Amino acid sequence: MTPLQIIFIITSALMLVSAFMVVTTRNLVRAALWLIGALFMVGVVFVLLDAGFLAVVQVVVYIGAIAILFIFAVMLTRKVMQDTGPQSNSNWWLAGLVSLVLFGLLAWLFLGWGGSVQTAPAIAADLDTVTALGQALVDPNAYVIPFEVASVMLLAALIGAIVVAWERK
Repeated sequence: MTPLQIIFIITSALMLVSAFMVVTTRNLVRAALWLIGALFMVGVVFVLLDAGFLAVVQVVVYIGAIAILFIFAVMLTRKVMQDTGPQSNSNWWLAGLVSLVLFGLLAWLFLGWGGSVQTAPAIAADLDTVTALGQALVDPNAYVIPFEVASVMLLAALIGAIVVAWERK
């Protein structure tokens, strides 16, 4: 095994552990911190794939913005977190069974797909993907509307967290 493969295996294992802890941790703040760890490992995978721009976007947008916004929302709504009622559904076993069946179906589809054994074609050396992505994000015919809608939704989530946390006198 090459050192790159060893780093990938370690990163993948840490990413799976972090993702598992996100969905099993009962404390919301700790779940958000585990989410940051999982997203950081995704950034490391992007670095291993020589996609430096996507790694930086992963860290800045997902860890620096969305996960931190989530932590602020949780901390601002700490009164809501004091609910002591049951936090699990009695039909958890049905959800687990459906998840296992769907996982098996997706694994069967993936293993039967011929594209999983092929390598991607080489990218032309003169292709500037960062410039193309930047132009697509501001082009009215491309991604400017979804980009702006996502920013408005994040702003609405932050305002909603402040309204919920606002102390009434």
